[in-house]
Amino acid sequence: MSELRYDPMKKTWVIIATERGVRPVNVQKHDHLRACTSEATCPFCPGNENRTPPEILAIRDPGSMPNGPGWRIRVIPNKFPALTIESPLERYGEGIYDVVSGFGAHEVVVETPDNLEQMADFSIGHLQDLFGVYRSRLRDLMKDKRFRYIMIFKNHGSEAGASLFHSHSQIIAIPVTPSLVAIELASARDYFRLKERCMMCDMLHQEMEDQARIVIVEEKFVVFAPFASSFPYELRIVPRKHCHDFSLVDDDTLAHLAFVMKEVLTLLRKELDDPPFNFILHTTPPGTYRAGKPYYWSSIEHDFHWYLELVPRLTMIAGFEWGTGFQINPTSPEDAARFLRESEI
Repeated sequence: MSELRYDPMKKTWVIIATERGVRPVNVQKHDHLRACTSEATCPFCPGNENRTPPEILAIRDPGSMPNGPGWRIRVIPNKFPALTIESPLERYGEGIYDVVSGFGAHEVVVETPDNLEQMADFSIGHLQDLFGVYRSRLRDLMKDKRFRYIMIFKNHGSEAGASLFHSHSQIIAIPVTPSLVAIELASARDYFRLKERCMMCDMLHQEMEDQARIVIVEEKFVVFAPFASSFPYELRIVPRKHCHDFSLVDDDTLAHLAFVMKEVLTLLRKELDDPPFNFILHTTPPGTYRAGKPYYWSSIEHDFHWYLELVPRLTMIAGFEWGTGFQINPTSPEDAARFLRESEI
């Protein structure tokens, strides 16, 4: 029987319509890994560093030179950026409309020198290095007080929005707070004001008590399918210890996160035929004082809880979803969690 479920953090409604049935046996094979750019023409492959802008940061072999081979992870400005750091930050109105100039930062994290290697293939150590790069870039970008939010995300597969096969993720820093982020921040703040507790901590406690949507329980992280999952096999990877800011995470926590991410990606590859997916890091915005809004950051250290969201792209968004903002999910989170939990890696 279908249900409408509400996500109190994102303030969104989801229709869980299990009779529409996206079961593991219905998962289609994906062709997104077959169209591989050759190493000779791929701008992200070693030896082609001159085809990208100069690197911002790189994890390199000892003795290797910047902007040449010998790197293991490389961060570069996006050659075709959505926003540019060179643009002056200007805010103005056009009648009833608001406009902000195209100021921002848009970076690409080339995750591996191997053209064929995908994130599920990475060693735990390599994943830890990758998360360490994300942390380093967050720390650096958060120093610029003009940025209101910094988003780290990955599109895996063309169906999820990846334009190049070579494994990479992106970082975009923007001078406004996105609406969806603002809703999530406000939800966490309002919940804390009412109950003096973190919403995600309470959510995590309830999921651990219930167990129906739990996929993995690790020493420092829990992986679960959200109660109001918008998409089949949607997952949240949440630290068990409260922390609002990913840039503050220590190396030991990154090691545990890498271990859990390796398990999750291995599960998805095995059980869902390596589906296209998006993952998004949800973390606190830079804590810059906002003129006229002294309350804005007053409790964020206590009310917000960073997490990773991982969404396999197994269904399409159609007219109803666009028209209502609802999502129709044909696989209940309980079924999805049970299927993944019972899988043998």
